Amino acid sequence: MAGTAAEDFNHRIIEEFRANGGRVGGPLAGTPMLLLHHTGARSGIERVTPLAYRPHGDGRYVIVASNGGSPTHPGWYHNLKTNPAVEVEVGTETITACAEELEAAAHHPLWSELLAASTSLREYQAKTARRIPMLLLTRGTAAPAAVRTGGRRWCRRTR
Repeated sequence: MAGTAAEDFNHRIIEEFRANGGRVGGPLAGTPMLLLHHTGARSGIERVTPLAYRPHGDGRYVIVASNGGSPTHPGWYHNLKTNPAVEVEVGTETITACAEELEAAAHHPLWSELLAASTSLREYQAKTARRIPMLLLTRGTAAPAAVRTGGRRWCRRTR
């Protein structure tokens, strides 16, 4: 989706998510969704992006930077690499979390499981030559101010 169309789609998903206790309908009905609040790597502007996720243990969520099979990583991926402290809306709850990219040893077995369960991910992987990153969001205890400033120091302390 190009610029405005993608922004309009995301805006509608965000509104629907918040109006329905963290659930959305249409083609995403039944898909676990979260709203990721992240800080722009260059701009410093807070952004909100709706993403599908997979629960991964207590208070942890796996998100996939597929970007629809695009040859480039999504903007939010670069933002999380620079500013790993985030806020996450899951259901009706908002939590602070720290984002960490899963490296090869953790990526491979989980990626295989996700591919087996998702036609969309298989299609996205087939469309791109890049290794699609997965990130783990781990619940933290940072104050909102630490999240708004990117929280690099906080995330390092809590790992």
